[in-house]
Amino acid sequence: VTDRFVNADESNDQREQGGEHPSFDIPLRGSDGRILVGPDGTSDNIGYLGGDFKGVLDNADYIREMGFSAIWITPIVENPDQAFTGGDQPTRDSFLTDRGKSAYHGYWGINFYKVDEHLPSDGLEFADLTAALREKNLKLVLDIVANHGSPAYTMPVAQPQFGQLFDAEGKLIADHGNLPPEQLDPQGNPLHAFYRAKSDLAQLGDFDYDNPAVMDYLVGAYLQWIEQGAAAFRVDTMRHMPLSFWKRFNDRIRAEHPGFFMFGEVFEYEANKLAPYTLPQNGGTSVLDFPLKQEMAKVFGRTGADFSLLDSALYLDRGPYANPYDLMTFYDNHDMARLDATDEGFIDAHHWLFTARGIPVIYYGSEVGFMRGLAEHQGNRNYFGQERVDAARAHPIRQALTRIAAVRAASPALQRGIQVNLELAGDRAAFLRIYQREGTAQTALVLLNKGDQPASFTLSKLLQAGRWTPALGGEPIDLVDGGALRATVAAHGAQVFLLDAPIAQAALQAKLERAMAIR
Repeated sequence: VTDRFVNADESNDQREQGGEHPSFDIPLRGSDGRILVGPDGTSDNIGYLGGDFKGVLDNADYIREMGFSAIWITPIVENPDQAFTGGDQPTRDSFLTDRGKSAYHGYWGINFYKVDEHLPSDGLEFADLTAALREKNLKLVLDIVANHGSPAYTMPVAQPQFGQLFDAEGKLIADHGNLPPEQLDPQGNPLHAFYRAKSDLAQLGDFDYDNPAVMDYLVGAYLQWIEQGAAAFRVDTMRHMPLSFWKRFNDRIRAEHPGFFMFGEVFEYEANKLAPYTLPQNGGTSVLDFPLKQEMAKVFGRTGADFSLLDSALYLDRGPYANPYDLMTFYDNHDMARLDATDEGFIDAHHWLFTARGIPVIYYGSEVGFMRGLAEHQGNRNYFGQERVDAARAHPIRQALTRIAAVRAASPALQRGIQVNLELAGDRAAFLRIYQREGTAQTALVLLNKGDQPASFTLSKLLQAGRWTPALGGEPIDLVDGGALRATVAAHGAQVFLLDAPIAQAALQAKLERAMAIR
């Protein structure tokens, strides 16, 4: 959440913006006007707090040091200047309640062709940011919205920009008119034609996905940002538009940029409801892996559930996804309560994320357990700041994350290999990741221990003979045919053994061929 990361340029804060409805620094207050504070002393803020492109770029090295190869930032498009006066009053436990909020998060677009003025600095526009990040071996993933614009109705008096949409030249092309969706006249009023005459999310202006002009507008805008350096898209609120829309949208984006990677938010915990979006006939969009996230919160959170919960959520064998290895794996984000875990729980979660199938995604602050367990209006999106960044390098969660991420970065098997589970039970996990392609052959044996005591592993099944080299310290193990690999993994520790050789064992080759056929 760019506004909540680091404010490195106060000249773009727009602190006086908003007039009678100022948008900067708005503490969450109750109906009595008092700031809402939880029993743990945390509070929330629903106004802008100043984070910007410069804050991201100034800390690119900090992010790259942890092994990340890309940064996903919230939407960059222009949003309303004022705080919203409609909607429902937010409380510490509410969701989709927007009264009194500013658009600090970027999801209330009013001009999808223009960068919001809170983000750039002199000499640091969006294209400058993506170019500078590439020099540091970081790609930029841009969060995009196609489902809706800004809050559009329920205001006591219509506010400028809310419910309005502007084109690349700044011309007004759509206006909800502060009317409930059911009162819109898309056939009779050209300014209503962009919107659906049906309520959906909160009071947001819901775009008409059947209107070709909507598609043209969005595709044109997002092609512009790709041309300025966006390397991939995270797609917001995908389930609120039909699969046919995403097929048309993706085809048009990829006609200009073949193979362009996109992953979407389909806020569902059943794999069968997410999987259709991943299929080629529906546009071939990867998705955030909500079913696995749900189990990870149990396994690595304070309840400390059994590793076995993760097995079925992986969908390695005959699952519904086009390719489970393309899924984005995570344990929390800006739209839900942060992971409620001890430091050791975060370390265990990162050991899993950076070795198991999928592409790991970490929410800012999790490298130090920031605001753990707290939901949106309780501190989930609180400001991080440069002081916390500077202190984080010494934090044990970040140090452990950096170590395991470096192992992943050096291992093609951990990045792209087929996963074969050997043991997922209690506090122990053992599995293989196998990669064989274009002259590269590597098998990674991953051993994880989330228990409070060291764990001893003795493994022989599906391990072939050869020299297995530990990636996290220790002596190599020369395994003979029929022999067993023995290793002890520290409490809340991980070990990865690497074998750089083609698969020769018949049983393992059969498993690999079956997995590749399914994939």
